[in-house]
Amino acid sequence: MRTLISNPLTPVAIALCLVLPWAVVSATGLTPGLIATVGLSGLSILGAAFLLAWGAETAEKDVSRSFAIAVLAVLAVAPEYAVDALYAWEAGVAPGSVASIQAADLAVANMTGANRILIGIGWSGTALFTVYRAKKSRDLNVERVEGFLANRVRLDRELSLEIVFLFAATLYAFFIPLTNSIAAHDMAILVGLYGLYIVFAIRTPAIERGHTGVPAYFQSFRKSRRVATVIGLFVVAGGVIFLAVEPFAHGLEEIGLQYGIPPFLMIQWVAPLASETPEFVIVIMLVIKARSSASFNALISSKLNQWTLLIGTLVLVYSVSLGYYGALPMGQRQSGEIWLTAAQSYFALALLVDLRLSAREALALLTLFLVQLYPEFHHYEWLLAFTGLYLVLGTTLLIRRRDAFRQLLAFARTRIRTAATPRSKR
Repeated sequence: MRTLISNPLTPVAIALCLVLPWAVVSATGLTPGLIATVGLSGLSILGAAFLLAWGAETAEKDVSRSFAIAVLAVLAVAPEYAVDALYAWEAGVAPGSVASIQAADLAVANMTGANRILIGIGWSGTALFTVYRAKKSRDLNVERVEGFLANRVRLDRELSLEIVFLFAATLYAFFIPLTNSIAAHDMAILVGLYGLYIVFAIRTPAIERGHTGVPAYFQSFRKSRRVATVIGLFVVAGGVIFLAVEPFAHGLEEIGLQYGIPPFLMIQWVAPLASETPEFVIVIMLVIKARSSASFNALISSKLNQWTLLIGTLVLVYSVSLGYYGALPMGQRQSGEIWLTAAQSYFALALLVDLRLSAREALALLTLFLVQLYPEFHHYEWLLAFTGLYLVLGTTLLIRRRDAFRQLLAFARTRIRTAATPRSKR
């Protein structure tokens, strides 16, 4: 029994057992009840999240952590892309109709809700959980500082590139609502930014990192077998997540509607929260392993691809549905939602320019997010008010931390130069 427990493949077998029941349901076309659907699909997502995390950690032996986690992030939030694509497609079926306008609004609402949840709950919750876990773990990235909730998570310099690219995408996002639409030029600029980031991430040298358990076992394989294992883990986990998250999210939506939660709020908050589940599970796993910087790498990478690729996906799918090019229209409220989402990102990045996030800063992020959930604050005027608050706080922080910001830019330039240098000259 002890040998079985210590075998590194035992956790993999357990994860596959979590995945298998929903795979059988999907393959056989069975229709379990609402609670069973949510339970089985949720367990499947949990198992797939473990497979994704092991795949990303194993891949760090051959590629940079940034690129490995960028792939993980895209797969983990793929269900969010699918949900948004569905509404963007419906918006193009009968352009100009009430149903089309509502679908376009829901596409933007789902996208902004997912982005705000990622920072408001993901970033803040991860920092708070990391600081709490540091009391028992030996996470070297947690700094103990005198003062109320002053302990903070220290991020690796390697994250400077992701933060700078996310900053650029965030600043551009403020201009998107000025045309009352998401247009082709928005897609070109934002997707171009992400593509440029990936070029630098994939060219960053791999750094040997100490791993234990399943990743260490897989990393001991010869390269061809190791690469095949990583690809297999990503393909299986990505496929499972794609199959499981939609019924999981819709199941949660139905449960929420049974308790009287309005459909718009379900689409903006509950559905994105469900589709972000794989990402949150992966992050929790990394924190438990005392890899807090890697957990923030995953979160920031997810935010970057959602804030670039996801927006580009909306106008692309809408145009395909139309049968010709068309900019995805936005109403006044959705313009306010994008401004607020960009402002929240701006404030959060201002907190990270010194590559640190304290428990009290995380609590401020969480509190500001939770306050916005109050129904009265969903009106356009309140969206602008919160946007202004975030901008004032973020700008104040950037002025006070201007030296740290310059240092962050220097770190990012170093990573870019390293990535641009031919391997033979490194």
